[in-house]
Amino acid sequence: MSRVKQLVQSYGSHIAVPWRSDAAAAQRVIFCVYNENEELRLRAKVDEFELATRQAGHTWVLFDLTDSFANWLAPQRYAKSYYEKPHLLSPLLPRFLTHITEEFTTFLEAKQVGEDSVVALKGVGSLFGFLKVKEVVDKLAPLVKGRLLVFFPGSYENNNYRLLDGYDGWNYLAVPITADKDL
Repeated sequence: MSRVKQLVQSYGSHIAVPWRSDAAAAQRVIFCVYNENEELRLRAKVDEFELATRQAGHTWVLFDLTDSFANWLAPQRYAKSYYEKPHLLSPLLPRFLTHITEEFTTFLEAKQVGEDSVVALKGVGSLFGFLKVKEVVDKLAPLVKGRLLVFFPGSYENNNYRLLDGYDGWNYLAVPITADKDL
């Protein structure tokens, strides 16, 4: 069985467990952690995560961050300058986080996401070098009343997450689910 298929099964087992209504925002976050080399396979199987969610009696919506940086930067007045001199971009990155938060809020309202919903976040690897996933999750998790599922290309070990195995790791209270086991 493929590692992505194992991840789907682990996720399905976890999402089928009844939810506590008194969980804090950080405790309502689920990280499906997979090797970054499996990105295309995982994207091809996202529908299976949706199916597992629906079989557990929950609704599903998918928010894709893949093109968020390009969509944010393109209309900027000095976008061409930022491509030529990327070091000028650093002071603007907090605005990028604000942009993501606003887009996410609009998305949740449009989809009428409720307490029984899983909001899946795909494309977090595209944040690499711009924002830390922890910053984004800290902003988005309180906006989701159900569960926030983050498809996380990287590694998880000893309660430590590493995006694309490139950043120093960071701790987070989320529930980690891996292909090996769900924890």
